[in-house]
Amino acid sequence: MQANVTALTQSVQNASDGVGELQVADGALAQVTALLNQAVSVATEAATGTVSNAQRTSLDNEFQSITAEITSIGAATTYNGAAVFGSGTLTIFMSDSSGVGTTTITADVAALSATSLTLNADSLTTAAKAQTALTDINNAIAAVAAQRGNLGASSNQLQAATNVMNAQITNLQNAESGIMDADMGTTTANLSKYSILQQTGIAALQQSNAMQQSILKLLQ
Repeated sequence: MQANVTALTQSVQNASDGVGELQVADGALAQVTALLNQAVSVATEAATGTVSNAQRTSLDNEFQSITAEITSIGAATTYNGAAVFGSGTLTIFMSDSSGVGTTTITADVAALSATSLTLNADSLTTAAKAQTALTDINNAIAAVAAQRGNLGASSNQLQAATNVMNAQITNLQNAESGIMDADMGTTTANLSKYSILQQTGIAALQQSNAMQQSILKLLQ
């Protein structure tokens, strides 16, 4: 039972660490979503015919800064010293130390960059290019939203697993306590009872011995 409790306690920590990493990833994706919404604004402005070429160049510079920042977020976001994005599948191992009480929960954390979101080739230097970029930006927003949904689902799985393991820990500790801890009231009563029985037995044995000695004296 102690081994079960130890393994489950560490498994709860494993799950907590997994949730932490997924929350870091989601926070980064939330920033990316805000940047993409900003990109929608500048692309929409660049797509209209009333904007001059000089203005489009300025808007394109802003757009390129946005995509560069998205790539930077993808590269710089870390958890426990390791990159969060592009590492592939995050696998969280949980066990109660038994052969059958092992489970894993996985979360796919895709690469995050302007290239992975297919924005690296876009520009806002012409109205037509701005319209094409706007389509790509909207697709990127949808992809990020889907990624956040997947991460949220995996996080919920880990939270549910944590609740189950905490309940198991409590039940195991209660069972161990029931086995290891003596019921002092019952134990004291039993001690008194057995002590009296022992004393009565000794007294009866003494009386029996004394009676045998008396009988022997009479026979003599």
